[in-house]
Formats: sequence, C-alpha cells, structure tokens
Amino acid sequence: MKLGKIPHTVAALLSSVTSLFAHGTVSKAEPTKLKLSKKSEKKSEESRVGIESLAFAPSHLRSAPPSPGEPYPWKRQIVTTVFWIGEKPSENNPVPNRSSSWDKEWSKSYGGFDDPNPARRQDYTPVKFTPRQNPFYCALPYNDKGANGHRSEASRVIPWFKDAYQGPGVSVCKDRWIAIRKGNKIAYAQWEDAGPFRTDHWQYVFGNERPKPNLNKGAGLDVSPAVRDFLGLSETDVTDWQFVDFKDIPRGPWSKLGENNTFVINDRNAGTRLAQAKSSGGPAATHVAE
Repeated sequence: MKLGKIPHTVAALLSSVTSLFAHGTVSKAEPTKLKLSKKSEKKSEESRVGIESLAFAPSHLRSAPPSPGEPYPWKRQIVTTVFWIGEKPSENNPVPNRSSSWDKEWSKSYGGFDDPNPARRQDYTPVKFTPRQNPFYCALPYNDKGANGHRSEASRVIPWFKDAYQGPGVSVCKDRWIAIRKGNKIAYAQWEDAGPFRTDHWQYVFGNERPKPNLNKGAGLDVSPAVRDFLGLSETDVTDWQFVDFKDIPRGPWSKLGENNTFVINDRNAGTRLAQAKSSGGPAATHVAE
C-alpha cells in the first residue's frame, strides 16, 4: 500500500464505522392512535415521557439482574395507570372494580369507594371513611389462582410459592409487597388485584418480557390513588417497580392502615404478646417490648 493512500483509507474506514453506529441506534416507535380510557382522557404531559413507545420497547429496557442483596430485579420504564376500588366500568375498562381477582366483596372489605378525586382525599385516604384495608394497593397482570387450585405454572415461576403456600384455595400473590419508583421517590404497595387487561402474563411479572400492547398504551401496572398522590403521578405515567421482601420495607404512610397490612398485623400481634407478658409478669415482657 502506498503511503499517499493512507489518509483516504482511514477516512473511508471512519465513514463506515459511523454509518454502522447510525444504523444501530434504536429509534422510537411512532405514537399510536389508540384511545385512552377515562383514566387518561385529560390532556397531560404523557407525550414528554414517550409512553406510546414503551409498550414495544426492546431489550435495553428489560429487567436488569438484581444487585447483590437484592433478590428481585427492577422492572424499568413501565407504563402505569391509576385505578381504584369501586371504579365503574368504561369503554376501555369493562370490568368494574367492586370485586378483585381474589376478593368478590372488595369494596365491602375496603370499606367503601376509594374516591380518586384529590379534593375529596386527605392523608392518602378518602375523607368519608377510614379504609379497612391498605390504601396503598396495586394490580399486576397475573392471577396465580385457576378454576381448581393454582395455575399449572404458578409453583414453578413464583419465587416465594413454596414459602407462602397455604393450600389450593389461597393465593400466594394477594397482599404481596412491591416497591414503585418515580424519580427519587419510592412508594410501597400491596398486590390486591390482577390487571391491567391480562391475568396470565407471568413472563412479564416474574420474567423478562415487556407488558403486552393494550388500550392503555401498553400499561403493565395499576396503582391506587394513594400511590399516585405519594409519587405525584399523572393518570397515565411511567414508573419502575420490583417485588420486595417485607423485612426491607421502611415505615411510611403505607404502614398505617389495613387489616391486610403486614405492618398493622405485626404491630397488633406484638401488642398482644406484650400485654400477655405483662399480665403474667414473666421475663418475656422485656423481650417483646424491644
């Protein structure tokens, strides 16, 4: 090769490399024209977060391996919508939320209509009553229960199935805790229903798949008004979420209310043990109070 040809050859190589990188860049999908449900009819700032493209996002948004000491990976950039107990059906949300996948009397168990109107809420709860269940709740598109017992794949795909199993009639998913992250804030909520839209997508809930396309921009997580208010979410937004063991959850507004709330149950049990220890005058009183 003649020396005079080196600059030309280098330039050609650089041009080829640049072209390769340009063609390898992931481009955003064109916004879909699907009509949103009532949860997102308001003109919000959804377009700024590219919600339309997230339902079809490729591997760069898949769940990263968990960090050391973190047993469950974060599900990143998940389209998140708001739902509430007592919500009436609509065109894009045909199933009323008076019942859940695991509680036919969900509204009754909760204590009433979880009014999402911020003007009629205070301290993350509706002003008309004190909820009997944790107001920090969510839905994920999987139901572990089938017509007879659990789904065939449940024992294989649910990480805590063996430890939580209480018989064929009891869900091992109901009341499970998840962390939901928006920016630098994290809320904690209990899994109380299956949805949005699907109840069989274990490959997303417990695996690495993305949520399937649906009428709500490919939403893969429903959250309660309390979660919305704590994180400052729009009616349709984008969050990260992960399963979390109860021992790793800090106290917060999610730890105060609910007969199904692990914090409340543990506090009640600890109080009962303390009272029993004091009444017996035994040495267990000091231990329980710690």
